[in-house]
Amino acid sequence: MDLNVTAEQHDLLTLCALRTGDASLDWSLLARSAQSPEALAALMDGQLHEDSRAATKNRPLLQQALAAGLDEARARVDDELAAASNADARLVTVLDKDYPANLRLIGNLPPFLFYRGELDQRDARSIAVVGTRQASEDGLRRAARMARELVNHDVVIASGLAKGIDAAAHQATLTAGGRTFAIMGTGVAASIYPAENRPLAKAILKAGGALLSQFWPTSPPAKYTFPRRNVVTSGTTLGSVVIEASSTSGAKMQARLAAEHGKLVFLIRSLADSQPWAKKMLDEDRAILVTASRDITDRLGQAADIQAAGQQRQQLALAGL
Repeated sequence: MDLNVTAEQHDLLTLCALRTGDASLDWSLLARSAQSPEALAALMDGQLHEDSRAATKNRPLLQQALAAGLDEARARVDDELAAASNADARLVTVLDKDYPANLRLIGNLPPFLFYRGELDQRDARSIAVVGTRQASEDGLRRAARMARELVNHDVVIASGLAKGIDAAAHQATLTAGGRTFAIMGTGVAASIYPAENRPLAKAILKAGGALLSQFWPTSPPAKYTFPRRNVVTSGTTLGSVVIEASSTSGAKMQARLAAEHGKLVFLIRSLADSQPWAKKMLDEDRAILVTASRDITDRLGQAADIQAAGQQRQQLALAGL
């Protein structure tokens, strides 16, 4: 597939590929600072206008990397784009109007996403259904039931393609005829992880869904990729419903991230009754107790309104406001 990458997209990816020694630039800082062609051009000239601690730290790194490593970074980008093309993947960046509306609203947004399948405006009205990989049978049933009920209310289901709760939510959505997309902990050109979910990934694509990644296309699974995936899983959705998760589960981390992002956090009663961290979030009014799917759907807007809000946010960024 020909990605038809624009010069501006290539420049943004090049900034992400820049390195000075072992240090790379803060990608979220780049994403916040490059939401218009003019802002991107300033970055390519070594200018970082954001007034923050991150900008102060990254400004000399940017200038050094542009002076010493620009050609190497462009070559890295070309290699990654070739890998994405061979995987039939596509690219969307913060410069593009079809960058996910919900994701644009968080502070630690990624500058780009590579994806296989199709993005859809309906994804603006999505909920992440997440939980532990070591799920109980009851947990798997609850995840599947929650996904089915949300699909019946025209909600798009997102999750992380992990075994356990994630896989149950994706599969139940497909069985119910709904739309689902997966946020991956690897690049789109790397092998699907875990391998047991490769058939599920194919089924998501066949049904018109999508596989999304904020990593370079050739990135393999690593310890750092899965926590970072939680940021995008939270960011691309209106909220997260946690089905089953211990105090050490990545789903607990996602609940925290969602709260920090200003997203809705939903915790089912069985989780609140068994996990002190969940009860604490409810007691602190950082989460909503769910006893029925209507507790979630009554709090969601319409996809078109959410998409319009995201586009308005982009126009403000383009205007420098």
